[in-house]
Order: sequence, then C-alpha cells, then structure tokens
Amino acid sequence: MAHLIVSVDPGSPADRAGIRAGDRLTAIGGRAVVDFLDYQEYCAEKRLTVQLRRGESEMRFSIKKGEYESLGLNFKYPMMSPVRMCLNHCLFCFVDQLPENVRPSMRVKDDDWRMSLMMGNYVTLTNITDRELDRIIARHASPLYVSVHAIDPDLRERLLQTPRARALSDQLKKLSDNGIEFHCQAVLCPGINDGPALEKTISALAALPGALSFALVPVGLTDHRDGLYPLRKYTREEARRVIEQANVWREKLLSERGTRFVFPSDEFYLQAGLDVPGDEEYEDYGQIDDGVGLLRKTETEFTEAWEALPEAARQPVPGKKIAIACGISAGDFLKKLVSEHPIAGTSVTVIPVENRFFGPSVTVSGLVSGSDLLRALADVDCDCILITECMLRSEGDKFLDDWALTDVEKRLGKPIHPVGRRGDELVQAILDQRKR
Repeated sequence: MAHLIVSVDPGSPADRAGIRAGDRLTAIGGRAVVDFLDYQEYCAEKRLTVQLRRGESEMRFSIKKGEYESLGLNFKYPMMSPVRMCLNHCLFCFVDQLPENVRPSMRVKDDDWRMSLMMGNYVTLTNITDRELDRIIARHASPLYVSVHAIDPDLRERLLQTPRARALSDQLKKLSDNGIEFHCQAVLCPGINDGPALEKTISALAALPGALSFALVPVGLTDHRDGLYPLRKYTREEARRVIEQANVWREKLLSERGTRFVFPSDEFYLQAGLDVPGDEEYEDYGQIDDGVGLLRKTETEFTEAWEALPEAARQPVPGKKIAIACGISAGDFLKKLVSEHPIAGTSVTVIPVENRFFGPSVTVSGLVSGSDLLRALADVDCDCILITECMLRSEGDKFLDDWALTDVEKRLGKPIHPVGRRGDELVQAILDQRKR
C-alpha cells in the first residue's frame, strides 16, 4: 500500500530529510501504513525509518524528530484511504428516502469506524473484519459510536438486511473486554425493535462495561418512500410507552451503574407531548449530537446568558425585527424561550417552517431546506433572519436542496445569519442584530 504525498510542510522533519511531494509512503519502521491512524501511531516516536517510493525507486530515510512533532507529510486522502461505505440496506435508511434534487453529498452512505472515532459518526460495524476489530483495539480507538438498533441477531439482520449484522454481540463484547468504550443508538420503528426487543437490547448493552450510553431515536420518514418497506411514525401513546420503558431502566441503572444510561431523544418527548427532562438528567450530554438533550441544553445556555445581561437589556422594549426560522418540532419551545426572555431593542418572532422538501413528517430544524425557507418567510415582516447553522453544509454556503444561502437571501431581500447550536450563541446573535 502506497500513499501519495501531495505536499510537505516547509521546515518539517520530512522536509529536512529530503522527502518531496509526489513521493509515495509505503512504510514507517518496517510497518505497513494502512491509514492516518497508523501514520499517527508510528510517527509518535523520536527516531523513524521512513520507506517510500520515488518513481520506480524504493527509498529509505532515517529521521530524528520531537516525540510528538509532526512529520510534516500531507496526503491525497486526509484519512490516507477512501472513506468506507455502508454495506447495509436498512429498512429505515434515511438516504433511501431522499428527494431527487437533494444535495449530492447527502447520498453518500459512509460507515467508517475511523470517522466514528474522529467525528462521532455512528457506524454499524458490519463492514469490520476480525482483523480490523483487532486493529481498533490495538489503536485504542475509543470511544466509538455504534448503531445497534437491536441486539437480537435475527432481528438485527432483518433491520439491516445483511447477515453481517448478526456478529454485533460478539464484536461489542470483544471491544468492551479490551477496554474500548462506545456510545450506542437505536433507531426505533413501531412494533419492530421496541417493546420486548428493546428490553432485550437494553439489558444486553447495560451488562457491557464498555457501553457508556444508549440513545433511543424514533424513525425518521420522508414522503419519498415509494417501493420501500412500510413504516410509520410513533403515535403519542406509543412514544409515551417508549419513554416509560426507558424510565424504568434509567432509575434502575442510575442505582446500579451510576448513570441513567438510556436516553430517549428530544424527538421522542416531543412526539409524546411531554416536557424534556431537567438539565441534571442528561448527565454529561454524551449523546447530544444524536438529538438527546439539545433542547434542554439550549434552554439552560440561553437562560444563563440572558440572566447575565444588565437588567435594562432584559426588558420587553420593541426594536429590531428579528425572525428565527426553525423546524416545526422546535417551534413551541423557541417561542416560549424568547417570549420569557425578552431582549430590549428587539422584536423576535419564531417562524416554524413546514418541511415540504422531505415531507411534513420531517420536523427537525436541521433538515429545513432553502426552498422551504423561501416559501415560509416570503411575507414575514422582519429586518433579518436567524437560522441554525445545521441547515447548511459544513462550508456554510448551501442548504440540503442545493440552494445557495446567498441566493435565498437575495430572493427574500433580507440577510440570513446562521447561528451555532448553543443557547448563548443565540442570545449573542440577537444582541448583534440589535446593534446593526
């Protein structure tokens, strides 16, 4: 395996040794380099023997460097190998439900444990060989984020539509026995992997020392499911039963393990028509990227930032007209939050946006498209619009339907300001717009 070097940092150990762009790295210390994790591990030493290929010639460099000093090589692929793709055909796969004109990058089905380690992406481990599992252990790759969905092998095979799904129990046990920790999640589908099946899953995971938490997320369904497995959303009563089941375990495991362990997502509480738990019940917010505790954390951060303002700034004095656009599910929450915490010199209106791009059953703010914003805000009387940055791709310039942020602003004739997920960032954004 040879990795193309595209550049060498000036003045770096590799540069001083004479390594050049266009060389191909083959080994360090006689050990083959599979990917960036191997590269980091092998480069931590003070003395290195670097083997590479230059044209048709095999070359070897002896390099002396600081113990954790960067070698200074940059590769064609940041991970030094392509992202590993998903081998599953999950009954509930969201990618399979995308509309035709969605942003192309949304159709990429990755399932790479290295991205799980580095970015918190959830992986199923169905594309992991025994040898690769050993490498995870050898690299101390912890914590990982694992999509469990169901622990019963027959049910998990049915959900993921691959016999590879059956190996999960053994995989998790091996990881746990070797000191690897992991957060888990289950996308729950009514009548399939909830109820007794969920009971079995929680019991098995709670018995593994390496399992840190278990998030429960209701299945997300769009209007683009022609030819796919028939699924439906949770009813209010069904969602309440999931929460009741989780609460029994939460109380039991808090006593036995010192953690509530099982964490229903905010969406479950919203579907159940229940208030989200208090701040202390989310412990360290370890599953916040899975929509667990986001509303409560936002409220806590917003309230604390608001209370730190001078009293004169916390008065309902009208002023700059600010619209906050969000998904339907967060609408009532945000309306209550801003109405109970006025900021002088502003008039803040929350606009819940119905999702017509994916379908009205999709209610989260992060999946609101540019076209939906145009429709919902066309006649809103405001000076500016605040949105969550989650609506945009990482570059911050395009919505999920490939509409550019600048084009939506031009069509609406108003500036749109993306805001970070923290509640104090929302307070600051309102203050910033007040001054403009």
